[in-house]
Amino acid sequence: MNRRLPLAGFASVLVFLFLYAPLAVVIVYSFNAARYGVEWRGFTVDWYVRLLDNQQATAAAVNTLQLACTSTFFATLLGTALAYGMSRYNFPGKALFQHVLHVPVFIPDIVMAVALLLFFAVVRKFLAGFELGMTTMTLAHITLQIPFIAIVVRARMEDCDPQLEEAAADLGAGPWLTFRHVTFPLMMPGIVAGGLLAFTLSLDDFVVSFFTSGPASTTLPILIFSSVKRGLTPDIHALASLIVLVSALTVVTVAWLRGRTEVKT
Repeated sequence: MNRRLPLAGFASVLVFLFLYAPLAVVIVYSFNAARYGVEWRGFTVDWYVRLLDNQQATAAAVNTLQLACTSTFFATLLGTALAYGMSRYNFPGKALFQHVLHVPVFIPDIVMAVALLLFFAVVRKFLAGFELGMTTMTLAHITLQIPFIAIVVRARMEDCDPQLEEAAADLGAGPWLTFRHVTFPLMMPGIVAGGLLAFTLSLDDFVVSFFTSGPASTTLPILIFSSVKRGLTPDIHALASLIVLVSALTVVTVAWLRGRTEVKT
């Protein structure tokens, strides 16, 4: 048994290198003084400073944050309501619907993007002036995020004891007071975790954003994709590194919230 431990540890190190070495290379070369190529010519933070003066990058960052925040807000509301309804109410076809909810999670992004683009094309035939842009991107991201939030919140509600709500009702609390003071606080860790997960999905998404975007709705992933066509440069590395940083912080926050939830339960 002990002889297997070094081998398992070595395999774990290889897996971590395979996963994180590319990200580490991008971050390291974002501090490279060389404009082109992979030759190291010294440490510098000029590429991060220049991002502040890059109007195109600034506009893309604003669009990315606006898209992520808006879509996450509405997706969290709808996904939480969906999770609550599935957990606390019975309706015809509930079991089938619970399985169907997982379908968008497993569908490839390219299929989802093409389906949304086709849907918006049909809508444009009936609504004059409906064009691709931030509105269509927001609707697409909400569609993409709702299943993830609903699954996370519902998993949290499965761990909540319904007897607590029954006890509140027995003590005279109405449906609203029970939800406000008992159910909602129990749901909150799942809501926050699901919202942060949805925020990360929106922040990193390229395929769905690319298919549903308009001329003036460029996001950071789309900007990076278009810039890579002209060659890899440190400013692209800097942009990618910032996205990785924000995504990593979000994932760490989700893990921390789940840890607190497990400790409390």
